[in-house]
Amino acid sequence: MRSKRYINYKKILSLFRQQNGSPSFNAKGLAIGVFSGCFPFFGFQTLLGVFFAKLAKGNIVLAAIGTWISNPFTYIPLYYFNYKVGSMFIRNSTNITIDSNLGIHDLWEQGSIFSIKLLLGSTFVGLLLASISGFFVLLLYKINKEKLDLFFNQN
Repeated sequence: MRSKRYINYKKILSLFRQQNGSPSFNAKGLAIGVFSGCFPFFGFQTLLGVFFAKLAKGNIVLAAIGTWISNPFTYIPLYYFNYKVGSMFIRNSTNITIDSNLGIHDLWEQGSIFSIKLLLGSTFVGLLLASISGFFVLLLYKINKEKLDLFFNQN
């Protein structure tokens, strides 16, 4: 069991080690991917991450990997948290109610308020998580480059 964990850890590290480019290039790519992954655009997160990484001259492979922050296991908690963060910034007096006499205009209004809260929360959470992950990867590449080389050359 211990050797299996060692192999998985080694595979993950080798993926980061095999990426060409400067530490800031790689950190920028991952951070953009994490930011894109915080938005509820199912099926388009990877495309957005790769597109923005290309625009910002970041690592597109790490951008695609960074979007995996949202996956079927994290969708509900991540988007619920994003909605709650957005709700802190937008306070409205209308409560979401389900009524048989509810008009189409009221439904659209409640849906747009919900969407704005979710997107605003996604932006703030995405910026925070992107900053943390980008900083972590930048440190990983700058400080541990020699340690990673020693780790892989032990064989």
